[in-house]
Amino acid sequence: MMSEQIKEQILKVRDTGLTNMFDTTAVQRIAFDMELYELVTFLEDNKKAYVHFILTGEG
Repeated sequence: MMSEQIKEQILKVRDTGLTNMFDTTAVQRIAFDMELYELVTFLEDNKKAYVHFILTGEG
């Protein structure tokens, strides 16, 4: 189960429109640039949960 903070950070990156959200490396880079460090760390170990959220909106 991902936290609300992680969900909000994913949506902030998505709202930039700068990358395909399945490009997790780019998502991490953008998150880092936006100082969303929790998301950067989350993606290191939780890509499956991240992709599930992107596909379904459920986390």
